[in-house]
Amino acid sequence: MNVSLSGVDVFVAAVECGSFSAAADRLRLTRSAVAKAIARLEARLEVRLFHRTTRSQSLTEDGQVYYERCVRALEELRAGETALESGRREVSGRLRVSAPVLFGRWCVAPVLAQLAADHPKLELDLSFTDRLVDIVEDGFDLAIRNGDIGPGAGLMTRTISLQRMTVCGSPNYISMHGAPETVDDLVAHQAVLYGRTGRIRTWQFPTGPGGQLREVTPPSRLRFDDLEAIADAVEAGHGLAWLPCWLIRDRVRAGRLVPLLDDLPRFVFRTYALWPDTPHLPLRARLAINALAAALPGSAEL
Repeated sequence: MNVSLSGVDVFVAAVECGSFSAAADRLRLTRSAVAKAIARLEARLEVRLFHRTTRSQSLTEDGQVYYERCVRALEELRAGETALESGRREVSGRLRVSAPVLFGRWCVAPVLAQLAADHPKLELDLSFTDRLVDIVEDGFDLAIRNGDIGPGAGLMTRTISLQRMTVCGSPNYISMHGAPETVDDLVAHQAVLYGRTGRIRTWQFPTGPGGQLREVTPPSRLRFDDLEAIADAVEAGHGLAWLPCWLIRDRVRAGRLVPLLDDLPRFVFRTYALWPDTPHLPLRARLAINALAAALPGSAEL
C-alpha cells in the first residue's frame, strides 16, 4: 500500500479551524483549493471524512479516527524537524506562556519545566489564569486553551491534546445509590456540577454519526468552579461528576473513583496552543509546542 501525505495538512487544518474558509485563511489558500484537497483525500481513502451542511461541518466516525492518526503522524514529523534544528542551534531566550490554572498545573507545567531543564539558556515564565488573555497585548509567546477558542484575529492555532470526559462516582456512593446504566438514569442521581459566573456546564454525550450531542444537567445541590474540588467531593460520596479523564486517572487506578457509562461514546474536546501569526516562529516556542503535543493527555481511555 502506497502512503501519501498529500492533503493531510489541509484536512487537519480544516478540523482544527472548524471550517474550510478558516482553514483556507490559515494556509493562505482559497476555500475552493481546500475543498478540492479534502475531496481528493476522501476519494483516495474511499471514506467520507466530514458531515457537511450549509451551516456546519463535523467529523464522521472515520474522520475522527483518521484525524487522531494524522495528528500523531504530524507531531512526529514536527518533532523530528525541531530536533534537527535544535541540534544546530542553541535554544535560548525568554518564553512567556499562559495556561489554565488546573490544567496548567497538572499537565503544562511539568512539560515546560522539563524543557527548561533540558535547555539551560531557556527562561520560562508560566502564568496560570482562567482568564482569556490577549496574547499580543499581554506579551505572551504562547497561550494554552481548552475547548472552544472562538475567533482569534492574527493568531495561529494548533491542537495539542484531545481530552475525553467521563461520568464518575465513588464506590461508596455507587453501593448506596446504584450505578446509572443510561443517560436517562442520571436524573435519579445527585451530581456535583461545574458552575462559573452563574452558568452551569451541561454534561454532553455524542448520540449519533452526525456529531449530534445530547446535553444533560442532573439534579445538584453542589456547584463548584474548580474541577479538583469537584473530584474531591465526588470521592467523598456527595454525588456523580462529569470530569476529564486526565484529572481522575490516578483516583480511578487507586480505586477511589469509578468511571461510569463506559459503553457510551465519550465527549472529546481539544486543547489548543495559540500564538501570534508570524512568518518566523522562534525555535523556543516551536520546541515548547512540540513538547506539549507529545506529552499532554491524548484521547486514550482511562
